[in-house]
Amino acid sequence: MSISMYSASVPIFAKTLGNMLSWLDKAEAHALARKFDPAVYMSLRLAPDMLPLPSQLRIACDAAKGCAARLAGMDPPVFEDNETTLDELRQRIRRTLAFLDTVKPAMVDGSEEREIVIPARNRDPRRFKGLYYLQHWALPNFFFHATTSYALLRHNGVELGKSDYLGVE
Repeated sequence: MSISMYSASVPIFAKTLGNMLSWLDKAEAHALARKFDPAVYMSLRLAPDMLPLPSQLRIACDAAKGCAARLAGMDPPVFEDNETTLDELRQRIRRTLAFLDTVKPAMVDGSEEREIVIPARNRDPRRFKGLYYLQHWALPNFFFHATTSYALLRHNGVELGKSDYLGVE
């Protein structure tokens, strides 16, 4: 049995993005229960040279919508990187999920050999075939930033566990 490019991408992104919404809900509840401003989360970093929580979530969203769009042969939608609150981050995740809902299996399936070109600022663009891009670039990048977001919240006391990461009851 083979797995389709669509089933290996869009539903996986959508499930984890949905999980991320609940992480942010739990983060806000945690802050309010302990009587501190949820805005504190906006500056969280794992290390001084790493990007803060909002950037981690933005990049995860960008990786998901970028991958789905590129595999479908479309230009990825562009969102401004201007979120300053947990609610605005949730809105970005919801916009990403809404975009993913527009990407249908027939648009992505069969994209294993599609040329994917990722622009780069200071070098030639990166070029991939669709399957390699999905397996070795898009999914690892998405999960790196999703996991970093989870770790930032968990490290700072938000009561998250493995079931929250995986989205299981």
